[in-house]
Amino acid sequence: MKVTQEKLPASQIGLEIEIAPETTKQTYEKVIKNLASTANIPGFRKGKVPRPILLQRLGTTRIKAAALEELIQDGIEKAVKQEAIQAIGQPQLRSSYEDLINNYEPGKPLTISAAVDVEPEVNLVQYTDLLFQAEEVKYDPTEVENTLNKERQELATLIPVEGRAAQIGDVAVVDFKGVFSKAEGEDETAEPEPIPGAEATDFQVELQEDKFIPGFISGIVGMNPGETREMAAQFPDPYANEDLAGKAATFTVTLKELKEKELPELNDDFAQEISDFETLEEYSASLVEQYQKEADEKTKTNKQEALLTELLKHVEVDLPATLIEQEVDAMLTQTAMRLSQQGLDVRKLFTQDIIPQLRERSRIEAIERIKRSLSLREVGKRESIEVTPEEIAARVTELLQQYPEEQEVDEDKLRSIVGNELLSEKIIDWLLEHSSVELVPEGSLSAVEEKELAQSDADADNVPLTEEESSDTSTEVTEGS
Repeated sequence: MKVTQEKLPASQIGLEIEIAPETTKQTYEKVIKNLASTANIPGFRKGKVPRPILLQRLGTTRIKAAALEELIQDGIEKAVKQEAIQAIGQPQLRSSYEDLINNYEPGKPLTISAAVDVEPEVNLVQYTDLLFQAEEVKYDPTEVENTLNKERQELATLIPVEGRAAQIGDVAVVDFKGVFSKAEGEDETAEPEPIPGAEATDFQVELQEDKFIPGFISGIVGMNPGETREMAAQFPDPYANEDLAGKAATFTVTLKELKEKELPELNDDFAQEISDFETLEEYSASLVEQYQKEADEKTKTNKQEALLTELLKHVEVDLPATLIEQEVDAMLTQTAMRLSQQGLDVRKLFTQDIIPQLRERSRIEAIERIKRSLSLREVGKRESIEVTPEEIAARVTELLQQYPEEQEVDEDKLRSIVGNELLSEKIIDWLLEHSSVELVPEGSLSAVEEKELAQSDADADNVPLTEEESSDTSTEVTEGS
């Protein structure tokens, strides 16, 4: 079989395949023989239909089409194998099927054009001495204080309040009933429409503005036990219940009881009740260590993300469609599994109308993920960075000990995943060691990105940023620098 190769865009190899005359003849004769043994033609038994009658009844075009299908499939498969091409995905026919039918003559050579996707060539123009910025996340001492205050709130004792009105921070026990507010022009004498589910007795609510819809809490503040009051409130938009989103409401509320929180003292007893530590000092120190570690991990993640973003600026790769579609498939599968684990009905979310839209929206992220993976793999090859079997075994053992409740674990698959993750970590660490990263205050890069995005949107609309908008964004960057 004569095969001629050519490089095509999108990491494809074009194949011009010349099928020998004897093959085109043999395949045609084999199809006629098979049809003769299976065709139902009145007046003739199966396998006994004369050749001229068979050709007349079935038509030479139909017979040639059947032979051609076999020639195309078999020819492409043999050509890929003969040329030792590491193809990915299914080959694509480039020849016009109509032209092939017209040109196909049994006993004469037949030329087929096809294309196959192959692994792309990765050209890393630069991957050492990269210069980039990353946001540094610093430990905030107030996090420990906030954590301790939150835990005190959770252990608070409710004490009945007498002799004063309700105030922010109290816990109120109320009866309430809500109705939709009447719009302008509605009949004032008509009975108001009750809000479904907006009625309760002995309902306990903490008087914090974020605990209920806007207007409800502020309406209770200032009430005294035994008092009944009507108050206006507004359902947010958007709202969990779409039927109520943005609707105005009127609540009739009776304050039955008022309580205030008595917080436990910050001492060793408190530490022992909420932790395994003996003293408050030890517990506080553990929180400091925890939040410091979290800040360091976030900084590390920011450095890694900034590194990969910079690395992609220096990579040239022509991705084949097959790789992109496979990555999109993987992303949508991961999303579906995650939603299913959350108890959502994936079949209702991933409808035939929605799936094409989801695929299209996923393409940009899929392309970036593939480029990252290929770039890291290329660095690993060039620098001979590898992961040892001992390192993989140690991480697998660690994971199995962390999740002993997982009954069925495919250890081969787990080792493969762990191996890839460890290799990526090693390559990224190597790149960081051979690059220069400037740590900048948290939020400063985000502010610059927001400004650039805003200007990009404005440019798209041919509208420049106002002087006030520009100075506001600049101030954020300056203060954070």
